[in-house]
Amino acid sequence: MARRSRKRDYGAGHIPLNVGAVTHGWARDETTGDGRSWKVRPTTGSSSAGKSYRCPGCQQLIAASSAHLVVWPADHLFGDQAGLDDRRHWHTACWRARRG
Repeated sequence: MARRSRKRDYGAGHIPLNVGAVTHGWARDETTGDGRSWKVRPTTGSSSAGKSYRCPGCQQLIAASSAHLVVWPADHLFGDQAGLDDRRHWHTACWRARRG
């Protein structure tokens, strides 16, 4: 038996778009206090296949399952691919402290 379609109540109020939820995982541009441009992408850490990374800010390990940031230079001298190859994993708090 076919399911009955649910009709939307067009008289109901508008549901605002949660931009943070939609763009989670997309890289954003940030500029640090020294004027350098960076691409910053949040990650949940769940897809890192058990890897752990060393944060360049505090030199501590980032657990495989913890949320953190992946950061790479936006204006690398040797192009975009070289910038991606230079990406580093940062604790969110360490990156905020460095960013100034």
